[in-house]
Amino acid sequence: MTRQQEKATFAGGCFWCMVKPFDQWDGVISVQSGYTGGQTKNPSYEEVKTGTTGHFEAVQITYEPEIISYQQILDVYWPQIDPTDDGGQYMDRGPQYRTAIFYHDNKQKQLAEASKKKLIDSGRFQAKIVTSVLPADVFYPAESYHQDFYKKQKEAYKQERIQSGRDAFIEKYWH
Repeated sequence: MTRQQEKATFAGGCFWCMVKPFDQWDGVISVQSGYTGGQTKNPSYEEVKTGTTGHFEAVQITYEPEIISYQQILDVYWPQIDPTDDGGQYMDRGPQYRTAIFYHDNKQKQLAEASKKKLIDSGRFQAKIVTSVLPADVFYPAESYHQDFYKKQKEAYKQERIQSGRDAFIEKYWH
């Protein structure tokens, strides 16, 4: 029997750091790094990193909703990011590193907007929450060397998280 599969797409800065937090949950089939939201067709990393393609670095998660819900995935997403930074994430600056939730249907849109409102209402952050909730667009998988970076380049991944300030921010604001 084939189980139902759905997609969830998020931008949270450097996509290398956004794979592992989702990859370790039961019901998550795959987490793919890529580009979405821009006007350039089939963009390369070199093009996206210029900040001129309109694309976000993003991850697309394929999951089984009977095992892990979209709400649970949203609950994993928010503590990975600084939702108040509209200039990028941590040391990664530029429009390609902005945060966004890309919804694939009206239910995802409603849940994403409700989760954003809950975060705003929580008062956790004094600054405005700037993470966008946008309709899903074409998702272009990143080059193979970007896929599963945390598994393939363990030391480089670890250094990226520390040097970027991501882990320090998460510890300060989310724990």
